[in-house]
Amino acid sequence: MLLNTVKDEFVFHCQSRNLSPKTTKNYRKQIEYLLNYLAAEYQVTHSEDVKPEYIKAFLVKMKLSHKVNYINDLLKAFKVFFKYAYAEGYTDTLVTEKIPNMKKPKVLIRTFSEAELKRLSNYYQGYTYLQLRNRVMLLLLIDTGIRMSELIGLTEEQLKYDYILIRGKGNKERVVPKSPTLSKWLLKFLTVRKSYFAYQIVPNNIFLSRNGKPLNSSMVDRVIKDAGAACNISPDVRVSAHTFRHTYAQFQLKAGLDIYSLSRLLGHENISITQTYLNGMRDEEVLHQAQHTSPLMNI
Repeated sequence: MLLNTVKDEFVFHCQSRNLSPKTTKNYRKQIEYLLNYLAAEYQVTHSEDVKPEYIKAFLVKMKLSHKVNYINDLLKAFKVFFKYAYAEGYTDTLVTEKIPNMKKPKVLIRTFSEAELKRLSNYYQGYTYLQLRNRVMLLLLIDTGIRMSELIGLTEEQLKYDYILIRGKGNKERVVPKSPTLSKWLLKFLTVRKSYFAYQIVPNNIFLSRNGKPLNSSMVDRVIKDAGAACNISPDVRVSAHTFRHTYAQFQLKAGLDIYSLSRLLGHENISITQTYLNGMRDEEVLHQAQHTSPLMNI
């Protein structure tokens, strides 16, 4: 079977599984990289002619100009694609079965300190619509660790008394707790929002532009970056929505939350993803935690 035909079939398969358009688009692009390479380097255009060593050679080539995480993302797409091809009978073997992920270097993830979080949470002052909107967005990121896309898509119907119903990747639902402090500021903001858009029909999204349009990631990123620039954040900390997510995870771990519960709160598919957040904990923080959980001191 022609590889390009299998690829087109696979795209329809992804759509039928209700994968997000972004995931489907990424899979298609990543698989096309490989198919173009196989045709150019080995004149391979049929699924039954693909060999594991060809795919390994492509990954090694990519390693010369890309990071390990990118290489492993490519391999993930290839494994899903060839698993489909094997299931459909287009290959005699699962050609990616014995191709391992490249080992990731241990990276220390830098997060916001407690003092930096306090400065960020108080940066936007005042009770105008925009000032309240910006403040509540930062408070929400600090208090829940949700993704930027989840914040942008948040609606009032998702807000419950003491938790928020989050619709994450693949439209999977999960719940995250919200503190009384966040609830108080959400109530203040929603009251002002209702008044601000009283004579205008607007989308259900909680966070809107001054003109009543849904926010995009660039707009939210600007709100975060402006606060970061004014709050004297350490230069080795990236000021972004994802850093709030990392910080949330580490604060929860240091407070004693187990990694399985944290994985559920973050909406991770498995705990191996959540374990990367442990890399950001400094040795002295781990030692401090271990002192409180010493078996001898707790018997």
